[in-house]
Amino acid sequence: MATDIVVSEDAYEIRVAIMEDGRCVELFHERKSEERILGHIYKGKVGSVLPGMQAAFIDIGTAKNAFLHVSDLQAHVNEFGEIAHNVEGNSRAARSRVPIETILKKGQELLVQIDKEPIGTKGPRVTGYITMPGRYLVYIPTSSNLGISRRIDRERERNRLREALSKHMPKTGGIIVRTACAGLPEDQFVPEIKFLLKTWEDALARSERVRAPALVHEDLGLVFRIIRDVFTEDVNQLIVESKTLHAQVMNYIDQSLPGLRDKVVLYGHSTPAFDHYGIEQEVQKAMSRRVWLKSGGYLVIDETEALVAIDVNTGKFVGASSHEETIYQNNLEAAVEIARQIRLRDLGGIIVLDFIDMESPSNRKHVLQTLEREIRKDKARTNILQFTELGIVEMTRQRTKESLSSMFCTSCPYCNGAGYILSEETIVIRVLRGIRSAFERVPKASYRIVISDRIAARLNREDRQRFNALTRELKVRVTLDPNPDLHLEDFRIFETPSNREVFIH
Repeated sequence: MATDIVVSEDAYEIRVAIMEDGRCVELFHERKSEERILGHIYKGKVGSVLPGMQAAFIDIGTAKNAFLHVSDLQAHVNEFGEIAHNVEGNSRAARSRVPIETILKKGQELLVQIDKEPIGTKGPRVTGYITMPGRYLVYIPTSSNLGISRRIDRERERNRLREALSKHMPKTGGIIVRTACAGLPEDQFVPEIKFLLKTWEDALARSERVRAPALVHEDLGLVFRIIRDVFTEDVNQLIVESKTLHAQVMNYIDQSLPGLRDKVVLYGHSTPAFDHYGIEQEVQKAMSRRVWLKSGGYLVIDETEALVAIDVNTGKFVGASSHEETIYQNNLEAAVEIARQIRLRDLGGIIVLDFIDMESPSNRKHVLQTLEREIRKDKARTNILQFTELGIVEMTRQRTKESLSSMFCTSCPYCNGAGYILSEETIVIRVLRGIRSAFERVPKASYRIVISDRIAARLNREDRQRFNALTRELKVRVTLDPNPDLHLEDFRIFETPSNREVFIH
């Protein structure tokens, strides 16, 4: 698999795309007008303790107080990206349960780290178990453990790393070995312990000088976080569009990763980089509900408050052999694309996958294995369950920030986010009922209806007969007053000539 990283910066935002085999699989995005706080450490003050929720709200100086659950006060390891689902012994379910009201009191000060950005109407989520991430290691001040990423699966290598680091463990705090450490000589990753320890000591010293709420440590910016966490020997190129940012990246690389210097490339075309590599088009497609597969099948992706639903359809794909084989091949292709779309759109929480029903247990097994294989490329914590009797696969994915659609889109003001409005036929029937209701409440000889121009046109054309039949029955005269600015579903009825409003919808 060929991996490239493309970095684009303009006056408005910084965007980073992760490409695999020429296709965008992940998009990271920071607007210069918006503050990003993921990974930052704050000295906060307890605003309120909620025993019923076993949680507290912490004032960290942001617009909304941060949410802190009791489980994030009683872990030995913080939930940190790749590490959270790939390190031994890190399970919220396994943590001890001491009532939060016995741990925290209103007004108490404590250090917390941003675990999730504010999403929608919710403020940030924080943890009391702080991590200082480096390229190869993560220092955890509140732990004394030495953990190794489960992605390093060769026992011999795990033993080598454990032995090397056990000789250099700090007097306080624990260490987690990241995947990038695999295969490296000891002298390449051990020095990072000293750097991370110094970074923590600086944050701790600052926390003692300031009054809560206050920021005491700021994590790296987007581009340099990506370089730290993603840019490895396995990456073909890091392509930077901006000359200024390229110079900053080269300076960082020369200090931290000189061996990767030759992989950093200044983009040299006149066409914007995201257009040149087809990323802009992929982002536009990621805003659509429907995703077409190469075979002619398609996915329908719906994000709701409760969960994300992904429906698999054969569409134009008719196959060349049996019906079961056609469905199987369609589901296999869908499994690969589902994994990519989940990463690209940054979908999180509960995700329900409705594959097309397959009779063969072997086919179901292979589809699930394909999905699991592709999802393993994702650094976010995921959990995939088996097929249900209805052919549905349930999974969860760690949510640390807004999905792509939440970030780029807003609820439609016309339908109030429902995704649909009443049909014209339904609205016409409501208008006719409204006329009858107005007449029964305020019997008059004439009325004026302020109505959308499209519904007025319909009443004057295809529904003219029904409209005239009603006015003849009631023996009233009704004047239509079209308003192009009125919502399609809205109308108001006035009696004339007094112009008193007698009905509104």
